[in-house]
Amino acid sequence: MTPRATYTHGHAESVLRSHRSRTVENSAGYLVPHLRAGQTVLDIGSGPGTITVDLAQRVAPGRLTAVERTEDALAHTRAEVQRSGGGPMDLVVGDVHDLPLPSGSFDVVHAHQVLQHVGDPVQALREMIRVCRPGGVVAVRDADYSGFIWYPELPGLDRWRTMYLTTARANGGEPDAGRHLLAWAHAAGATNVTVSSSNWCYAEPATRDWWGGMWADRITGSAITEQLLAGGHASANDLETVAEAWREWAAHEDGWISIPHGELLIRVPA
Repeated sequence: MTPRATYTHGHAESVLRSHRSRTVENSAGYLVPHLRAGQTVLDIGSGPGTITVDLAQRVAPGRLTAVERTEDALAHTRAEVQRSGGGPMDLVVGDVHDLPLPSGSFDVVHAHQVLQHVGDPVQALREMIRVCRPGGVVAVRDADYSGFIWYPELPGLDRWRTMYLTTARANGGEPDAGRHLLAWAHAAGATNVTVSSSNWCYAEPATRDWWGGMWADRITGSAITEQLLAGGHASANDLETVAEAWREWAAHEDGWISIPHGELLIRVPA
């Protein structure tokens, strides 16, 4: 049986605040040259649906299918589709390790920040390749938490990273997924793979305030809060110290952070 991982982030408002900022432009730019009208697209781990709706609009009148592993998670996608008036779309509950979809069904299979949270990323990639049509592309992008760099170098932010890495791995995931993507693709049997990387960078006052405030709220009031406390990885005082470090970073006029991502495109043999 495929090991099942616990989703580290959960769906608290502070998490959705972050995830709703994502678009194809800022989170899947490497895929843009491969999108065209009329394609069928599968978006795995659709979450709050902002990338999903953007993809649907870019391939219209092609049809998009969104997959989440629970109905509760899929409800966030559905709400964004309804809010935005998104195009023709199928919403499916399913596990990326064993997708409930026919082989060779999609021109593009996409997953953003998914493989870092699954129990077996190699099996997940095998499934993504299986449901992609011959000649189609599988597109994956994941962050690499150990590669985050910031200024000023605050001890509280070092503590935050240690907490996050510990909890994510205790949950069965790999928070440094970005650096593993190529190896996982090769292990899944992919032979035609293009790799790249890109960063999110926050340094202007408004983006610092948004990112730092969001993480101050997440570390003290989301699923990871409960996981850290229940696992004995932090105390409530520890979490407040980390939250304050994020607020201090956000308020610093020289505050800067770079968040690296690995990216890969797998071309499925025709």
